[in-house]
Amino acid sequence: MTRPHFPHPPLVVEVAGPFACFTRPELKAERVSYPVMTPSAAKGLLESIYWKPEFDYLITRIEVLRPIAWFSIRRNEASSMLSHHWVARARRDPTLRYDIERDRDQRNTVCLRDVAYRISAQIRPRPHADGPEARWRDQFRRRVDRGACFSQPFLGTREFACDFGKAGDQPPIDHSADLGLMLHSIDYQPGGGENYRWFRARLQRGVLTVPEQGLLADPEIIAMGAP
Repeated sequence: MTRPHFPHPPLVVEVAGPFACFTRPELKAERVSYPVMTPSAAKGLLESIYWKPEFDYLITRIEVLRPIAWFSIRRNEASSMLSHHWVARARRDPTLRYDIERDRDQRNTVCLRDVAYRISAQIRPRPHADGPEARWRDQFRRRVDRGACFSQPFLGTREFACDFGKAGDQPPIDHSADLGLMLHSIDYQPGGGENYRWFRARLQRGVLTVPEQGLLADPEIIAMGAP
């Protein structure tokens, strides 16, 4: 695979936590994690540290720094998802209430434990951006150095909070595996629609290399495990 040329060195941050879950889309009834952090989860984590509407993060590389280890738990989850229509009705009608006790379900979750990753990313300015990229890059580095964040970073699910800091020199683990289809990114359309982009993921000696662009596909087809 030919890697794209970027004019700047990547922004790099290390993250670690006791638990993580990066749910595979084809397994809906029971949550099962990928063995590695996904680019979409990494992007959300970086945005919790520093976010501006003028740019997006482009994840280029995720290194696994600790051996992959699993555990299972049962979690209480809502059985359904509230729609925008329901929320609009609730705003108009103060007597309308959502009762979580009647919509709760216990589900098994296969998670990761004792994880650590090194994330590399580039900044991609949006069309309306008018500021210098160097300013955003420097601000990100300063926030990582100080441990500052807009919201608590987490590893796939909000219950699994994590620490973050400057990158060290620890080598990635010596493990390779095909990971199957993985979510690359979500393009949010002006009219409210969403385009899902995917890629064939492979861990090569502890390193997940992320292509610059994912492939467009119907999420329902992906969920059924189609090639």
